[in-house]
Amino acid sequence: VQFVESGGGLVQPGGSLSLSCVASGFTLDYYAVGWFRQAPGKEREGVSCINNIDGGTYYVDSMKGRFTISRDNAKKTVYLQMNSLKPEDTAVYYCAVLTSPCGSKLSGTIYYYEYDYWGQGTQVTVSS
Repeated sequence: VQFVESGGGLVQPGGSLSLSCVASGFTLDYYAVGWFRQAPGKEREGVSCINNIDGGTYYVDSMKGRFTISRDNAKKTVYLQMNSLKPEDTAVYYCAVLTSPCGSKLSGTIYYYEYDYWGQGTQVTVSS
């Protein structure tokens, strides 16, 4: 029971990538879902989240206007479209379900016990 992330890779600054995470072993419809990332030597941080009922979204400030989160419950998949990528976006990107509604908590410290069904992550490297 976990997410399976894909779509990472090497991209030049200013480029785009589209990440996917597929729910394996559970029903995606029941959950708000978040994208997170962790750069080498840094704490895991929130990126964006999306609610399951109203589809409401939230973006951490540094991602606003560049990243777009979406979901397709029929395909059990949550997407993250990343544009205008910067070297500081380099990290391993993860999905997890939220145990509370999607919102500003994502901008604070990420406590692992508040999220579930973590995937193995997908590496995103932004470099020229």
